[in-house]
Amino acid sequence: MDDVNSRAGGAGGARVQRPGPSGPLPRVLTVAGSDSGGGAGIQADLKTMLALGTHGMSVIAAVTAQNSLGVQGSWELPAEAVRAQYRSVVDDIGVHAVKTGMLASAELVQTVADLLAGTEAPVVVDPVGVSKHGDPLLAAEAVDSLRGKLLPVATVVTPNLDEVAQLTGVRVTDETGLREAAAAVLAHGSRWALIKGGHLPGEAVDLLTDGSEEHWLRAPRHDNRHTHGTGCTLASALASYLAKGLPVPEAARAAKEYTTGAIAAGFPLGAGLGPVDHGWRLGERG
Repeated sequence: MDDVNSRAGGAGGARVQRPGPSGPLPRVLTVAGSDSGGGAGIQADLKTMLALGTHGMSVIAAVTAQNSLGVQGSWELPAEAVRAQYRSVVDDIGVHAVKTGMLASAELVQTVADLLAGTEAPVVVDPVGVSKHGDPLLAAEAVDSLRGKLLPVATVVTPNLDEVAQLTGVRVTDETGLREAAAAVLAHGSRWALIKGGHLPGEAVDLLTDGSEEHWLRAPRHDNRHTHGTGCTLASALASYLAKGLPVPEAARAAKEYTTGAIAAGFPLGAGLGPVDHGWRLGERG
């Protein structure tokens, strides 16, 4: 439910040009870490992009050994490798939107921020700090770089409440605190903040705001253990809808709807947290 009508576009007020029906699919690039279990990270991003009718591309910034029980190990790639992947894709294929996830270190955050600053496309920043299991995925010294370098180039930043606390020191305990959290995040330069309130009790409520208008995104809570990759999925869905030319509020509502359905359709894999079902709209299984 929106408090006001939408007035802002996908790239800070202007719509992104959508390819014509005879042209290529909208192209979305994810810059993130690989999840060997397939539930989050690059794998979740590409599944989401495919499900939503876009062409997904990837820059792998880190590799994790990961399953339903947690992260057993992680290794960041050299900045040179990240830069080369990015330039290879963007310079030849082009992009309509970019999504960032796990970047691991201050050097990689700075590298990616520099690349994004020269790219004419909306950017969704998922400021990944810890995994769903509580495993750290961002070096402590990288938080300053994320605040000072990456957030200022973001069209939308999508922190959960733990990431809000890590980035700003603001701790949210109820729905009214989402406004304070959003203001603290926006102070670092992103155009929009989507504060995810999924850790609060009750219905799943998020607040999207640019500091002047608010959009409250609500959905029923699905209490199951198939929630691995929800943050990656939401951010990738948002980037996909922005690539299709939707303004930020419309893209966020559509991304919330897609992610809620994916959680509801999630399935058990392994002994821990199962993944959401990225293909829940694609028809019958098996």
